[in-house]
Amino acid sequence: MSNTITGGEAVYRVLKANGVDTVFGLLGGSMLELYDALYRGGEIAYVGARDERAAGHMADAWARMTGKPGVVLGAQAGPGVANIVTAVAEAHLAYSPLVVIAGAITRADQAKDTFQEIDQVALFSPICKRSIMVTAPSRLAPMLEDAIRLANSGRRGPVVLHVPRDLFAAETPAIDPAPVAIARPGPAAAEDVAAIASLLSGARRPVIVAGGGLKWGQGRAALAALAEALEIPVVASTGHADVMPHGHPWYAGQGGPRGNRVASRLTREADAIVVLGARLGFNSTFHSNDFVGADARIAHVDIDGAAVGRYFPAEIAVQADARLTAEALLGATAKPEAADWRAGFHADMESLAAERAAEAAIATLPMHPRRALAELRAALPRDAIVTLDTGNTCLQAADRLAHYEPRSLITPLDFGLVGFGLAAAIGAKAAAPSRPVVAVMGDGAVGYTMIEIQTAVSHDLPIVVVVLDNEAWGAEKAYQQEFYGGRLLGAEIQSPRFDRFAELCGGAGLWVEGPGALGPALEAAIASGRTTVIQAKIDPNALMTLRKDLFQAPTED
Repeated sequence: MSNTITGGEAVYRVLKANGVDTVFGLLGGSMLELYDALYRGGEIAYVGARDERAAGHMADAWARMTGKPGVVLGAQAGPGVANIVTAVAEAHLAYSPLVVIAGAITRADQAKDTFQEIDQVALFSPICKRSIMVTAPSRLAPMLEDAIRLANSGRRGPVVLHVPRDLFAAETPAIDPAPVAIARPGPAAAEDVAAIASLLSGARRPVIVAGGGLKWGQGRAALAALAEALEIPVVASTGHADVMPHGHPWYAGQGGPRGNRVASRLTREADAIVVLGARLGFNSTFHSNDFVGADARIAHVDIDGAAVGRYFPAEIAVQADARLTAEALLGATAKPEAADWRAGFHADMESLAAERAAEAAIATLPMHPRRALAELRAALPRDAIVTLDTGNTCLQAADRLAHYEPRSLITPLDFGLVGFGLAAAIGAKAAAPSRPVVAVMGDGAVGYTMIEIQTAVSHDLPIVVVVLDNEAWGAEKAYQQEFYGGRLLGAEIQSPRFDRFAELCGGAGLWVEGPGALGPALEAAIASGRTTVIQAKIDPNALMTLRKDLFQAPTED
């Protein structure tokens, strides 16, 4: 047995030791030795995308589904690596543990204006936890281990490791790596648990706000148990509507500007708010007392101490694991006297359910997007994974779909990225091949990454893409209509038949024009086991405006 291995083999061994069974990328000449190691090793699947950005979104979604570092190979120095910038920025604002192995030009050619040479380290530095260049063969494996550790520690996030081309071919001592140890914080201290328990026990209008920290910490069961024991409603932060099962008696759904009216009322009127694994950031609150009451007493628990009490004053500020803290509270907190609050919550939820049921009966043509979303909600299997994009239609979808199982919703979160959902669906399917995966997108968004339909087909990762086609950049069209006198410029688009494009890629396509057909189409697509694009025409005028404070209509001369 040889005492040395190539740098490419060393990378393969580190990834394998850390449970990475799938990597994503686009073949390039800067790391062919790593590709060769993947081929010869045979225990790590490779999903080859058609664009590096999409490969990064796939790895991001894979990480969110598995809890492991999602690995993307930027296999071509310069342009290939630069194409990953958008995916890294997305993961950075989603706190997703993306590890980018970025090819770089050889060490001997650096700083010579070499072909495809850019300052890759500087390019990524503002949008990740660390961007760093490997400088010696012996440092490749330990620095990759450091990248995995850093990406998955504390507040998770992307790390970019730049590897010169010659290091993948260089000989280095053989290694038999062990999994990287990841330190995890414990629960809140006993005195903090007691203080939170006292706050809850004395409240008359208590609410729990739960976010991504509980999902990463697998705290769904602990959250549900706490809500049930104390009979306190739970509100999800934006993008985390799967933090509790849809229909749970104490679950209000997503709150804030992208949520429903019941959940938003709870946080606005509460006298006590316990925040578990959420930041109360802009995407969930607009930093406004319209969504977090000015008089509420707040206990804030998050793994990132810098986020605690940053946007709203926290009476009890705790840096700790959200799940472990929820478990500690379960045995320490008396049920608050809040009968009127509970009764009002349940009455409001019944009213909201009636509204949603009425949306399912909207029979207008073109189809109203809320009718479309109601049909999707009814047809989605309970174990489905949904990826959403950004845009006007997906804004309406944010709290209108149903999520029952853990890790059932993947969204762009704070980066607000258009074009995320299709690639993310492929990554989610690679992570959970037995579960149906459905991407819900607008027609503008699909155009960004439509070629990845072929990636799903060629790698046997069947997904369903539902294109809600309103022939517009809907969010901007809504603003132009409301604040600019209906003077539309650039807002209206004409998209191709994405359903037929799917067929050209070897998948299936379904066309839906009116109400009543979308739900059956989704059921048929999932049952077929084939990558399918469902293109559904929806009303181009059924738009909603989210922010009114940004715009002032110009006065006429």
